[in-house]
Amino acid sequence: MPHPRHLLRALAGALALAVIPPAPAREATVSAAAAPAPALSFERVFASPSLNGAAPRGVRLSPDGRWLTVLRNRAEDRERYDLWGYDRQARQWRMLVDSARLGGGAALSEAEKMQRERARIGDLKGIVSYQWRADAKALLVPLDGALYLVGLDGTVQAIEGGKGALNPLLSPKGGFISFVRDRRLWAAPARGGAARAITPEEKAETVHWGEAEFVAQEEMARMEGAWWSPDDAHVAVERFDEAPVGVVTRAAIGAAGTTTFQQRYPAAGTANAEVRLFVLRPDGSGGVEVDLGPDKDIYLARVDWAPDGKTLYVQRENRAQTRLDLLAVDPASGKAQVLFSEEARAKSWINLSHSYRFLKDGSLVWWSERDGYGHLYHFRDGRWQQLTRGPWMVTDLVGVDEKVGRLFFTATKDDVLASQVYALDLAHPDTPRRLSDPAYVHAASMDKAGQTLVITRSKHDQPPQTYLADATGKRLEWVEENRVAGDHPYAAFLPRHREPTYGTLTAADGSVLHWKMITPVLEPGKRYPVFFEHYGGPHSQTVTRGWGGALAQAIVQRGFIWFEIDNRGSANRGVAYESQLYRAMGSVEVADQKLGAEYLKGLPFVDPAKIATYGWSYGGYMTLKMLAADPGTYAAGIAGAPVTKWELYDTHYTERYLGDPRTGPQVYARSDALGDAVKIRDPLLLIHGMADDNVVFENSTLLAARLQGEAVPFEMMFYPGYTHRVSGPRVGPHLWEGIFAFLARHGVTPPR
Repeated sequence: MPHPRHLLRALAGALALAVIPPAPAREATVSAAAAPAPALSFERVFASPSLNGAAPRGVRLSPDGRWLTVLRNRAEDRERYDLWGYDRQARQWRMLVDSARLGGGAALSEAEKMQRERARIGDLKGIVSYQWRADAKALLVPLDGALYLVGLDGTVQAIEGGKGALNPLLSPKGGFISFVRDRRLWAAPARGGAARAITPEEKAETVHWGEAEFVAQEEMARMEGAWWSPDDAHVAVERFDEAPVGVVTRAAIGAAGTTTFQQRYPAAGTANAEVRLFVLRPDGSGGVEVDLGPDKDIYLARVDWAPDGKTLYVQRENRAQTRLDLLAVDPASGKAQVLFSEEARAKSWINLSHSYRFLKDGSLVWWSERDGYGHLYHFRDGRWQQLTRGPWMVTDLVGVDEKVGRLFFTATKDDVLASQVYALDLAHPDTPRRLSDPAYVHAASMDKAGQTLVITRSKHDQPPQTYLADATGKRLEWVEENRVAGDHPYAAFLPRHREPTYGTLTAADGSVLHWKMITPVLEPGKRYPVFFEHYGGPHSQTVTRGWGGALAQAIVQRGFIWFEIDNRGSANRGVAYESQLYRAMGSVEVADQKLGAEYLKGLPFVDPAKIATYGWSYGGYMTLKMLAADPGTYAAGIAGAPVTKWELYDTHYTERYLGDPRTGPQVYARSDALGDAVKIRDPLLLIHGMADDNVVFENSTLLAARLQGEAVPFEMMFYPGYTHRVSGPRVGPHLWEGIFAFLARHGVTPPR
């Protein structure tokens, strides 16, 4: 399930911080001098250049630390990215790869399109990923279905046999380039030469090598299916067989026709792909199978090599997602032993994480919710030491400086609405030190040695800013200052920007619910309609102090109040808070959203008869459940791409929260949005992309048939050819103008 939607002027004088010179000027279509505080239209929200300003992706330091590289989008095409590099010695930017020149605009394979959809980058063009070679002299760049090794000296080497490649990888020492083609894993010498298949050719088209199976990509945040050992001597390779998985016919309905796909889809309560793991040499010889245990109905969650390459570590999760085992595997024999296990607390589940690190001394830094909150632990010689503790969450393990024994992480220690960057010493873990400005919301990454931080921050009126910092948090260089001034795309609109207010409500069980509100300029005596946005699903947080984008501001400028509240089940509040959705989707979160609506109705500046609720994906499901549960509470509801029948959604996501429908059908019956849909009495607008492969279109056709069969009136807008994302410079305004036309037809309008 997709999750819903991270930002300083240079300090003056004596600090004398080094600031990266700006990249070559890019044309901006809006300037602060063009017009005094213009109105913010939906057309401008979705046009180029993006009102978020420069939005670098993939910020990385070269292995030698000299180069900073980013993927930077173009002013004239916000979805096309090129590769830029900043030489920290020469203090100069230059474009390393022009995607429009190097790429031929070839059509992506269906497999790559689907991978991009699952990575939530299906709308991006140009360069979407890259990797540094170990000697820091070249980069591997996938582009338009081809692979290139691009040298800093300007040389470009097309990788032989790399056309149509999936999942390209440079081995850690830079000796090999591997990729998937025709369902097999191939490897080519990085210095040139033909690629050769290192996994066998399989007759069955259901067998894939070197790829992640569907649920790993969609729900486990694992896109890779091959893992090189640190010394380039071995590669661990996933093999999965989809033969047990049921076939569904997925229709991608376009404007000029319909394409049907016979897709293997592991719907809740049905068989998953059979997953195995092997260890091979780079030439494909010496293969051994890893012993994943007698139970074959498991999930291969994570695979990692020890820093010395002598041990392969595998995280194995049971089908019910209540137990996670860490296996230590001998790569020579494939034999495995369980180092330790994580057990879910009663009536809860295991949340997978990437916040762990195997250290050179053989110990492990590990994230766990075993005490009820997500914290870091040190596992050494079979013993555990808790490193962080308290009623707050570590949101990411950012880096480790093993030489001095220092960890860097992000957490909600100071404010659940604004994650910060912290450091702690392994020898004195009880005194973590905040390294970031509490006025901003932060995310961070770090070089492998734990020396340089890459920090991204934002706040309500400042889109994301990215900078390099040293281990004390001191800013060294801007990657993208993105300050809203001058010719920044949002600068002209800043005078009319409205600051959010925040507050809390108390749920029926005493849980604290955080809300966010943005109001237009309020005139005395007038009452305003509310655009009540929600998501509501697990593993998600929508209310933060960070940049929320320009869309909410455009809605406020239309005379609406923007409101959102994080219900019970939301992320970053601890296990007890989140797991209230266990076997109970569509219950407490609906009640908590109603509490928000009741609060709004008591405010003197809110029109209680004009509260419209909107959500997409899980939020669309919530709209339906909210309208059915509380007729008359909401003036109207918009349900975008809603799940209506949970048996249509995949195993890993759905069973984590609702269990197996084969053993608990009553849970699914209570949680779906179809049974009570006939209770909907308020105006409803149903929206869906007709080529959606995530929340498949059948969810909305089932609902439409149910409502029509019971003569329940509703409106709908379906988008031919669009997937789970209905967005773009033309269709974005169409969608949002359509939503507000719907509200106007039903009297949800601002005061005159």
